[in-house]
Amino acid sequence: MQNLGTLQITGLGLELFHTQSNTCFEIPQNYPVIRIGKSNEQVPIDIDVLDLPSADIVSRVHAEIIVEANTYYLIDLGSSNGTFLNDKKLESRTRYPLQLGDRIDLGYDKKVTFIFQYKQQSKHAAIVQTNQPTTIQHQGINNTQQVQLVDGKSKFVGLTLMVVGVLIFAANTRIGIGVGISTILLLIGGVVILLQRRINRNWGWVLIGLGTALIVFSGRLFASFNLLAVLLSASLIFAGYKLFKTGKVFGYGFNSLKGRKD
Repeated sequence: MQNLGTLQITGLGLELFHTQSNTCFEIPQNYPVIRIGKSNEQVPIDIDVLDLPSADIVSRVHAEIIVEANTYYLIDLGSSNGTFLNDKKLESRTRYPLQLGDRIDLGYDKKVTFIFQYKQQSKHAAIVQTNQPTTIQHQGINNTQQVQLVDGKSKFVGLTLMVVGVLIFAANTRIGIGVGISTILLLIGGVVILLQRRINRNWGWVLIGLGTALIVFSGRLFASFNLLAVLLSASLIFAGYKLFKTGKVFGYGFNSLKGRKD
């Protein structure tokens, strides 16, 4: 958190960042009192949350920010569902100093959450001379995070390639296994432990490893592989997996290939 003692001197703008909708509410400068709530005819509201999701849990005049001697304070105005500062419920009509990066929740269950911060357009260029760090970190917020969507065609082709790869590998592999009762018990015991949540899963892997070692080192495993088929199936499975997950293989997808042909 960063002290706000020099903010008015440097002229930096402040805002409340609504995390559920990625909406910014500018805190008016030179206002001694900034009221937060829902627009009504009785009391003027400076930060109106009426159109935000879950606004029904917010009181008409829920809280206010007071500026005094270059210090910002948050006050709950007797709201129905309470005001929380960094998960701590505020006592009604009591001042609590604000710091950059503080999280403000209007009501329970973190449905209406704000981050007290610099204005987005100026926070990277601003330089404040204080004895405390100037970097503001917001936990759990990433405005630049993007979700990569994979089209249905790429998923279908990717899944088909993986299935074909598995079939080619299975059709060109000959395996014979002679397994004793002790080996079967070890393998079954390992699988059972892996399915249990109360037992350390590492013991399951240990039992499976011992069973596998008995098969390999007892000379009861013999197998023959077609090397070309193995390489082909591995390539198909890899390409199919990449298409299914990302829609591209080595940076190429159906859209990029289509663009080259055009």
